[in-house]
Amino acid sequence: MIVEQRTYTLYPGKHIKYLELYESEGLPIQLPILGHLVGYYFTDIGPLNQIVHMWGYTSLNERSLRRKKLFENKSWLTYIEKVRPMISSQKSKLLIPAPFFEPSGIIAKT
Repeated sequence: MIVEQRTYTLYPGKHIKYLELYESEGLPIQLPILGHLVGYYFTDIGPLNQIVHMWGYTSLNERSLRRKKLFENKSWLTYIEKVRPMISSQKSKLLIPAPFFEPSGIIAKT
């Protein structure tokens, strides 16, 4: 499994509204399309005003297909227009598991 980690830096004071809007509108659209939500967090120490979420995929091809489907969804496009003014910047990373790490989170025994 590969994991995409997305980090959105929000304008100060916007994280509560962003999370409320995401829970009520964004998540119900994204979850059935993207599938495997690994985690969804906001920062409290270190760089502030950040939302970090991670999605798991079996391959880069699966990721591409699911993200294409997401951006074909008119409700998603409407939702992102609501949250875009809250976002100052965004970053995305693809995380590849080390050879000794099992997707279940258990270290493989040799």
